[in-house]
Amino acid sequence: MDLFGTLIRGLLIGFSIAAPIGPIGVLCIKRTLAEGRASGFSCGLGGASADAVYGGLAAFGLISTSNFLVDYQPWLRHVGGVFLLYLGSKTFLQRPTERKTKKDGSSSVLAGAYATTFFLTITNPLTILSFAAIFAGMGVAETGAGYVAAATLVAGVLSGSGLWWLFLSGGVSLFRSKLRTGTLRWVNRASGTIILGFGVIALLNVLTL
Repeated sequence: MDLFGTLIRGLLIGFSIAAPIGPIGVLCIKRTLAEGRASGFSCGLGGASADAVYGGLAAFGLISTSNFLVDYQPWLRHVGGVFLLYLGSKTFLQRPTERKTKKDGSSSVLAGAYATTFFLTITNPLTILSFAAIFAGMGVAETGAGYVAAATLVAGVLSGSGLWWLFLSGGVSLFRSKLRTGTLRWVNRASGTIILGFGVIALLNVLTL
């Protein structure tokens, strides 16, 4: 397989999987407005890293690990749903002035943003099934493609996903300076409500498994 073509395909896959707005997108927008572009990008990068982990499992064909994650998906998705409820409640009640207690772009802020979205994404093991289906459909996971091709594919997925979050955080940051404290308060409430909704949906989906 042509490695450059594999990289481009992985980039397109990562970008397309990251682009739909879900709880990670809401968090990225909210953190960008409240804490700056670096925090918003770190938030998205956490989700991109988790996508790369699952993409790697699918690309390298680690069937036993994949099956284990899928078998225990109700528990993992339950944990993720509960965490979304906690995060949504915290976001809803957060005051805009709280963002001034830490310097924008500080290591603790960036690490917290990254870890939160990595955890949320990694608790959805169905992602690996999505990658497996996409890889098979695009013909980029042929038998015998080799570890180099698989690693190139995963690097493309990570780069494509990261590129989307760079675009999103950069675009949203253009409006940050124009927002007043009162507007940021409503951003927190709207974001918190949306995240709570995703948490409720996640828990309801667990009941149907």
